[in-house]
Amino acid sequence: MKRLIVLVVGMLAAVTAFGQSAVDTSYPIGSVIGDPLPSAPALAPRGPFAVGVTTLEMVNPNQVDILASIAQKANVVSDRHLKVEVWYPAVVNPGQAQITQYTEFLGRADQPGTLIAFKFTGRAVRDATPDTSQNPYPLVVISHGYPGSRYMLSYLGENLASKGYVAVAIGHTDSTYEDVGSFVSTLVNRSFDQRFVISEMLRLSASDSKWKNLCDPSKIGLVGYSMGGYGALRSRGAGCNDMAKAYAGDFAAPILASPTDAGDPRIKATVLFAPWGGTLGTNPTGLWDQNSLAKITIPTLWIAGSQDDVAGYKGIVNLFNASVNSKRYLLTYDNALHNVAPNPAPPEAVTLAQYYRWADPVWDSRRVNNINEHFVTAFFDLYLKGDANSGAYLNVPVENSNDGVYALNKDGTKAPNFSYWPGFPPRTGLGLHLREVTP
Repeated sequence: MKRLIVLVVGMLAAVTAFGQSAVDTSYPIGSVIGDPLPSAPALAPRGPFAVGVTTLEMVNPNQVDILASIAQKANVVSDRHLKVEVWYPAVVNPGQAQITQYTEFLGRADQPGTLIAFKFTGRAVRDATPDTSQNPYPLVVISHGYPGSRYMLSYLGENLASKGYVAVAIGHTDSTYEDVGSFVSTLVNRSFDQRFVISEMLRLSASDSKWKNLCDPSKIGLVGYSMGGYGALRSRGAGCNDMAKAYAGDFAAPILASPTDAGDPRIKATVLFAPWGGTLGTNPTGLWDQNSLAKITIPTLWIAGSQDDVAGYKGIVNLFNASVNSKRYLLTYDNALHNVAPNPAPPEAVTLAQYYRWADPVWDSRRVNNINEHFVTAFFDLYLKGDANSGAYLNVPVENSNDGVYALNKDGTKAPNFSYWPGFPPRTGLGLHLREVTP
């Protein structure tokens, strides 16, 4: 017990030393979404950079307006407006608190009377000056579920920025709580939005004085949750099969079935949280064209709950297995449902429907957030930054964490039978599976 207490105290001290010195004492560590719990694995705490946050309005000109096109039975083109949140390494004055407020929503705009705004606290400085001491930084684009928002994974955006990434979360038009529209728009626009935001951030990095040389065009990652994961698969070249017609209709289906699309070569690594579309119909890969999944040749980290009842765990596993040319990892939360990515449910979520937009009936969402921070950091540090030391946390000695043995010699060194997952404190490596496949 003494050794465990020392380990936990040491971890909390390390968190303070590892980039949290500017935390407002009104918001101590553990009180803000994304903060490390005492049980957090090694890479969950924030990194050495202070974090800035900025909201940007982006306009993708002359895009097919799929909903207007379907309504008018003609090709309608208009500018597509997107709002994005950017977290980045920042310059913070001595003693300045890294605290901001985000506005999020319960309910959804297409269900009258359900949309309720609430605020929550984040650890970032609004509109701070970017830190260019170690630029350019890898760029990671984050794509939410349907419906959702650009703040759905704010903990992850802040965490990555503190570790030397520029993290950009898209608010997908027609797919947020505030403006949710027909599902067809989400099917068609997800991948286009993701690729456009990459292009726009690289344009700003090349020409805008504030963002000058901040993003490394050779180190780009993509994170997608649920329909964001669907979009991420498409952004790397996976196309849909004839089932697309049942969901998108004859007009939109040809846009989805894109067997000649090789994917965006700028994306070098992808994290797929519970990607949708793998359990529809009788096809082994659901909505997806099985052959096109082989076009995914970059490293992928798949994260899912074993009881996912939205995307379907079996379908996720089938998609994972069909991505035969990808170096890939599948992290499974035993007995979790679909919500393995979002922030915890807010106190304002008082009904069951509101609560389960974020929460899981088995797992503490804060714990899930910490584990995600740990593995996403390890994954991107390895495949975007080339850091083998962080990447070693993906090399677990046993696939089932429950089988890991935490055994030390009397001098505190690891015993020959030590097989605990690296980075997990004793008595915390439970309820997880991590499978690794090399093509």
